[in-house]
Amino acid sequence: MVESKSSKPEANKENADPAKEMEVDEEEEEDETAPSKVFTIEILRVIKDLQLQHGLRHGDYQRYRGYCSRRVKRLRKTLNLPQGDKRHFKKRDVTLANLERENSDERFIHIPLMLAERAWAYAMQLRQESNTEPRKRFHLVGKMRKATVYALQLQELCNSEYCDARTKLEAEAYSAWIHGSLHFELSLWKQAAENLKKAQMIYENLAQALPEEEQAVYKAKVDELTPSLRYCAYNVGEKGAINLLEMRGQGMMDNLSALVAQTKTESMEAFQTTEWRGRKVTVRPEKVRLFLLSIQDLANSIEKAKDYPAKIELLENVLLDCKDAISAIKDEIKQDPKLRSSSDSGTMTATQYLLTYLSYTRLKLTLERNLFMVAQGKLSLDDPNAPEKVQIEGKKTKPQDLSRLYEIILQNVTEMQQLPGMESDAQYQAEIENLALSFKSFRCYYIAITLVALKRWRDAVAMYERSTKYASQATASKKSVCADFDLQDELKRLVQTIEGCKFSAHANSVLEDDTTEESVLYGKSTKSSKPLFERLSVYKEDSSLNSRNPNVFK
Repeated sequence: MVESKSSKPEANKENADPAKEMEVDEEEEEDETAPSKVFTIEILRVIKDLQLQHGLRHGDYQRYRGYCSRRVKRLRKTLNLPQGDKRHFKKRDVTLANLERENSDERFIHIPLMLAERAWAYAMQLRQESNTEPRKRFHLVGKMRKATVYALQLQELCNSEYCDARTKLEAEAYSAWIHGSLHFELSLWKQAAENLKKAQMIYENLAQALPEEEQAVYKAKVDELTPSLRYCAYNVGEKGAINLLEMRGQGMMDNLSALVAQTKTESMEAFQTTEWRGRKVTVRPEKVRLFLLSIQDLANSIEKAKDYPAKIELLENVLLDCKDAISAIKDEIKQDPKLRSSSDSGTMTATQYLLTYLSYTRLKLTLERNLFMVAQGKLSLDDPNAPEKVQIEGKKTKPQDLSRLYEIILQNVTEMQQLPGMESDAQYQAEIENLALSFKSFRCYYIAITLVALKRWRDAVAMYERSTKYASQATASKKSVCADFDLQDELKRLVQTIEGCKFSAHANSVLEDDTTEESVLYGKSTKSSKPLFERLSVYKEDSSLNSRNPNVFK
């Protein structure tokens, strides 16, 4: 029975399709070769943050060394990687086997990093004390050698397939810096210059490949290495210094370009960049990225909308998404203490610039919605200055309704002028000022129409003149026209319309004055508004009493 059971699967294997078997084998091989996780560790940023938080802000290397020891102890306990028990010591280094596990953790890589930092911090502490005790210099060199051993362990782990290109570059730069520091202490100037220059070049290329907000720490490290390199170049000699600058051409860092390109590609895939007014910023929050992608085809969607209510509804939905994106950016600023401190100090970070851009986008979308509401109101406006009278069904729009809408639009423009970080941008302020003049011109025009309906001709003429003045100022400066709202053609048509309206209102004003004079001549004077006790000496002749049958009380 056992033989018959085993023969069936063998028969099935013989009848199986060989092509399918090859595909299955290839898939299994891919699954075996592909790493389960790929870690990204920002080594330089991690150690800089820890150094500033644990003593190095004040040059206290002993405190930082103690923190590194405690951190290693906690990591080994958490990751279940003890070195023996309380009585017996058994050394256990982190190896690739620890990273190959299914439940592997990137904190395994932090152990050799913290050990290297502990040895380096001890060496720097001894360097401070070696001024008074020369014997400690030998101890210093021993600790630096120990730091290089742990740095090589770190580089070996990071060069595996379980770490991405950025981590490999950072580990290589860190190891080169530690080795350069050791050679610097040993006065091996040529080797020190080679390693320090290698670290500097990697950090320079990383700064170029990464987003703007992550570049500061790498640029600071590049500047930090410059004095040591100058001292090495001085001791090596001028010719040696020139040769060191040509290291890249000599093939010492052949894989640097490939790793930097891979890092740049990964950072571009992880984050989307957007550009506004000549500055590129990286978009981290998912909500913001989705919102920026959704408004790329917004203009086409608005054009396809059948009428103004549909366009207004579409913009209102987009405005809700924009407010959610702004909330996501504000939450990120609240959670990051660095961003909060920079906002208090007045410096404009990339995240805060992105918040300003989103606020501008919200105000721009609000303006577009309000302009569509104005256009919708014009369809049902009973305009006395319109060349053709249109039969309007339903509720009519009053001119004062449109003037109120333009008042709201001007409030939005004022908010645009006060956006944080844009106060010093002269071109931006000129564009927004030009936009404000344009909308003021339209508002004055509709106020004038309202005054015409009230037969206040002189006030209407004054408002027409003010509208013409604003429109002329807006059209005069073509360099400061806002690209998002080009109203030049509408302003020119408005000026032409006002020309006729102004003369019409002036003529009506003159006719009203003539009618008043004629009524006074023919005795048809209007009733005086003065009280009776002020005009007791004034005689007023009532023409109705001069007739044959006067209407008097008997």
